[in-house]
Amino acid sequence: MSGQTYTDEIPSGDMQPENIEARSIPSGIISGENSTKTVPNPVMASDIKDGIKDVLPILIAIVPFAAVFGAVAIESGLSFGETMVTSLSIYAAASQYVMIDLMGQSVPVWSIVLAVFAVNFRHVLYSASIGRTMGTFSFWQKALAFFLLVDPQFASSEARASKSGLRPAYYFSYALMIYGTWMAANAIGALFGSLISSPATYGLDFILPLYFTGLVAGFHKRPNFVLILITSAGVSLAAYLTIGSPWHITLGGIAGLIIAAALSKPQDTSPQDMNKHKAVSTPKESTANV
Repeated sequence: MSGQTYTDEIPSGDMQPENIEARSIPSGIISGENSTKTVPNPVMASDIKDGIKDVLPILIAIVPFAAVFGAVAIESGLSFGETMVTSLSIYAAASQYVMIDLMGQSVPVWSIVLAVFAVNFRHVLYSASIGRTMGTFSFWQKALAFFLLVDPQFASSEARASKSGLRPAYYFSYALMIYGTWMAANAIGALFGSLISSPATYGLDFILPLYFTGLVAGFHKRPNFVLILITSAGVSLAAYLTIGSPWHITLGGIAGLIIAAALSKPQDTSPQDMNKHKAVSTPKESTANV
């Protein structure tokens, strides 16, 4: 020990607490120069927060619905691993229920594939519609987004796009919450589903249809909503009574799409309107890649 004190190295005036603190932090960090700290994007943070907030009600409906599927799949002869792989890869609740039901009836494989395609064909319509609002998505983001596109995801994304624009942060925070919950509830149902003898007794089979009804009602302010709804429901009912399930889902959706397309008005693309739109949208483009 040399006996030299700390006060010999630092002038006494610099021993004040505020000065010591200032000396312990490089000036570049304080001023922001050469700082490696990443400041969170407020738009991205807001999108993630909104996505999680908006998805919470659907998670309440998905848990029993997904758990019931896990239980039914095990009762139909699938192993736990087969049940989980089915949900991971297909990820389409209605199609998975149809598949399990037809497997129990010893239906030919080609018929099962055709039925699943018929039920899932509405996703083609979903993709065509929601794809118009994905201008900020990269190619791979779109590919993943279309895989995760389920009924509530479509409804929520359409509503978000018309309200404040659809960006990846919102879409994937919403989608991954549903996907994770679906898989977790599937596993719970597969492991413990035998404890519930009759899900219908508790009204669990009615939760998701009730939620979908609420989603449809949320579009009541859209132009020609009533006419489109009546047409789609009418064609779906007629198809169900004549052709049978599951074609009524697809045919009803196509009928509604045709009516909506026929009644839609083309956007005015005059130079004045184009310039006006560009002027309004310019501030938002700085956050387009969020």
